[in-house]
Amino acid sequence: MKKLLIMCGTGIATSTIVTGKVKSWLEENNLQTKVKLFQSKISEELGRIDEYDIIVSTTLVPDNIKSKVIDGVPLLTGIGKEDMFEKIKEQILA
Repeated sequence: MKKLLIMCGTGIATSTIVTGKVKSWLEENNLQTKVKLFQSKISEELGRIDEYDIIVSTTLVPDNIKSKVIDGVPLLTGIGKEDMFEKIKEQILA
Protein backbone atom coordinates (compact mmCIF):
# COMPACT_ATOMS: atom_id res chain seq x y z
CA MET A 1 0.00 0.00 0.00
CA LYS A 2 1.36 3.41 -1.01
CA LYS A 3 1.51 6.30 1.45
CA LEU A 4 0.16 9.52 -0.05
CA LEU A 5 0.78 12.79 1.77
CA ILE A 6 -1.27 15.87 1.01
CA MET A 7 0.25 19.00 2.48
CA CYS A 8 -0.27 22.74 2.48
CA GLY A 9 1.11 25.68 4.41
CA THR A 10 -0.96 25.15 7.56
CA GLY A 11 -2.34 21.61 7.19
CA ILE A 12 -5.88 22.92 7.55
CA ALA A 13 -7.66 24.66 4.69
CA THR A 14 -6.37 23.78 1.25
CA SER A 15 -5.04 20.36 2.19
CA THR A 16 -8.52 19.48 3.50
CA ILE A 17 -10.09 20.45 0.17
CA VAL A 18 -7.46 18.56 -1.81
CA THR A 19 -7.72 15.48 0.44
CA GLY A 20 -11.48 15.34 -0.16
CA LYS A 21 -11.04 15.58 -3.93
CA VAL A 22 -8.25 13.00 -4.01
CA LYS A 23 -10.29 10.63 -1.83
CA SER A 24 -13.28 10.92 -4.20
CA TRP A 25 -11.05 10.40 -7.24
CA LEU A 26 -9.44 7.32 -5.67
CA GLU A 27 -12.89 5.80 -5.03
CA GLU A 28 -14.11 6.62 -8.57
CA ASN A 29 -11.05 4.86 -9.98
CA ASN A 30 -11.10 1.90 -7.56
CA LEU A 31 -7.69 2.85 -6.20
CA GLN A 32 -8.69 3.56 -2.57
CA THR A 33 -7.39 0.17 -1.39
CA LYS A 34 -3.93 0.89 -2.83
CA VAL A 35 -3.33 4.13 -0.93
CA LYS A 36 -3.26 5.36 2.66
CA LEU A 37 -3.90 9.11 2.84
CA PHE A 38 -2.09 11.49 5.18
CA GLN A 39 -2.68 15.23 5.58
CA SER A 40 -0.32 17.72 7.16
CA LYS A 41 1.48 21.04 6.97
CA ILE A 42 4.79 21.36 5.17
CA SER A 43 6.78 22.45 8.24
CA GLU A 44 5.99 19.16 10.00
CA GLU A 45 6.85 16.96 7.01
CA LEU A 46 10.11 18.32 5.59
CA GLY A 47 12.20 15.95 7.68
CA ARG A 48 9.99 12.95 6.87
CA ILE A 49 9.48 13.32 3.11
CA ASP A 50 11.14 9.96 2.42
CA GLU A 51 8.48 8.16 4.49
CA TYR A 52 5.89 8.82 1.76
CA ASP A 53 5.56 7.29 -1.70
CA ILE A 54 3.51 10.14 -3.17
CA ILE A 55 3.37 13.79 -2.10
CA VAL A 56 0.84 16.35 -3.28
CA SER A 57 1.41 19.93 -2.16
CA THR A 58 -0.55 23.15 -2.56
CA THR A 59 2.33 25.23 -1.23
CA LEU A 60 5.84 25.94 -2.45
CA VAL A 61 8.38 23.27 -1.57
CA PRO A 62 12.18 23.49 -1.28
CA ASP A 63 14.13 22.72 -4.45
CA ASN A 64 15.73 19.63 -2.89
CA ILE A 65 12.34 17.83 -2.71
CA LYS A 66 10.63 19.39 -5.75
CA SER A 67 11.22 16.31 -7.91
CA LYS A 68 9.26 14.15 -5.42
CA VAL A 69 6.25 16.47 -5.18
CA ILE A 70 3.15 16.70 -7.36
CA ASP A 71 1.64 20.18 -7.55
CA GLY A 72 -1.84 20.08 -6.00
CA VAL A 73 -2.88 23.59 -7.04
CA PRO A 74 -4.83 22.28 -10.08
CA LEU A 75 -7.36 20.83 -7.63
CA LEU A 76 -7.98 24.34 -6.32
CA THR A 77 -8.09 26.08 -9.70
CA GLY A 78 -9.55 23.27 -11.82
CA ILE A 79 -6.88 23.92 -14.46
CA GLY A 80 -4.72 20.88 -15.22
CA LYS A 81 -6.33 18.57 -12.69
CA GLU A 82 -6.58 15.60 -15.10
CA ASP A 83 -2.82 15.76 -15.71
CA MET A 84 -2.27 15.96 -11.97
CA PHE A 85 -4.48 12.92 -11.33
CA GLU A 86 -2.61 11.04 -14.08
CA LYS A 87 0.69 11.71 -12.26
CA ILE A 88 -0.81 10.40 -9.01
CA LYS A 89 -2.13 7.30 -10.78
CA GLU A 90 1.29 6.60 -12.32
CA GLN A 91 2.87 6.79 -8.85
CA ILE A 92 0.21 4.51 -7.32
CA LEU A 93 0.66 1.87 -10.00
CA ALA A 94 4.47 2.12 -10.18
